[in-house]
Amino acid sequence: MSPRSASVNEAMRQRSRERLLRATVELVEERGYEATTLAGIAERAGSARGLVSYYFSGKRALLQSAVHRLMSEELAAALAREPRTADGRELLARAVDAILALTRTHTTLMRTHMASILQEEGFIQCPEQQRLAQLLRQTVADWGAQQPEEEYRLLRALLMGATVALLLPGAPMPLHRLRAELFQRYGLDWTAGTPPPDDEARRPDA
Repeated sequence: MSPRSASVNEAMRQRSRERLLRATVELVEERGYEATTLAGIAERAGSARGLVSYYFSGKRALLQSAVHRLMSEELAAALAREPRTADGRELLARAVDAILALTRTHTTLMRTHMASILQEEGFIQCPEQQRLAQLLRQTVADWGAQQPEEEYRLLRALLMGATVALLLPGAPMPLHRLRAELFQRYGLDWTAGTPPPDDEARRPDA
C-alpha cells in the first residue's frame, strides 16, 4: 500500500481537529465548562486522547478555538445567505445580528467564552480566530471603512461589550436596545440583517 500524500494527511488532520471542536461545543453546552474534560471531548469526537494535546495547549485554548469556529461559521453563513448581496450596509447588519444571535442560541457557551477571554491571557491566536477576524475585517471594508483594521478592532470591541451586556446574570440588557445602538453607530437600517422577532414592537422609532 502506497503512503498517503501530504494533502490527504492534512485533510485527515483537519477533520480530526474539527471533530474535537464540535465535541467541545456540544459538551460545554450539555455539562458546563468545569464538568467537561479533555478525555470526554476526545471520547465524544471519537479521537485518541493524545490528539487533544497535540492540537491544543489545554482546555481553555480548545474552548476558544471551538467558539471562534462556531462564530466564523455562523458569520460566513449569514453573509452568504440568499438573497446574495454586495451591499456593505446589509452585510454589516447581517454580521452584527449573527454574532448577537449566538447569545440566544448558545447562551452557556458564549457566557463561558466571554469569561475565558477576560482572563489574563486574553485572546488565544488560532486559525479559527484568524478566520473570524478576516471575515469581520472584510465586512467593515465592504461597509466602507477608510481604515478597515482599526474599524474591525472597534467593531470587535463593541460586539464583545454587547455580548457581555446580553449575558450579564441578573441584569441583561435587551437585545433590541443594544442592536439599535450598534445600528445607529454604523448607519444601518433597522429592517436590515435579521431583525429580532418582536421587531415591530421594539423598533427604536416606534
